[in-house]
Amino acid sequence: MAASHAREVVAALSTCGLFLLTAVAEILGCYLPYLWLRQGRSAWLLVPAAGALCAFVYLLSLHPTAAGRVYAAYGGVYVTVALLWLWLVDSVRPTRWDLAGAAVCLLGMGIIMFAPRAT
Repeated sequence: MAASHAREVVAALSTCGLFLLTAVAEILGCYLPYLWLRQGRSAWLLVPAAGALCAFVYLLSLHPTAAGRVYAAYGGVYVTVALLWLWLVDSVRPTRWDLAGAAVCLLGMGIIMFAPRAT
């Protein structure tokens, strides 16, 4: 039983880590064109942006469950990482309401991804 539980914990951590990497790739892939369009930075930023968006799509494809479920659960992690980006990159501290919303989103992700399912 302990080995089974350990595998479940590793799988859950892997899923969350994969979602985290996926969110960073998506946000980076969107942030770099934003810098070009809104802040007059170099159009060369579009090259790594395209790579980041390709990585985003690839990372989403690595999940072993149905695509719709992955997309729905990923949204909760995306919201949370976007708020971390707001704080760390844009230097805007999230409000308690931002944090409460992120917590609700993460709870939703956990319910969607880790609920028991018939095999």
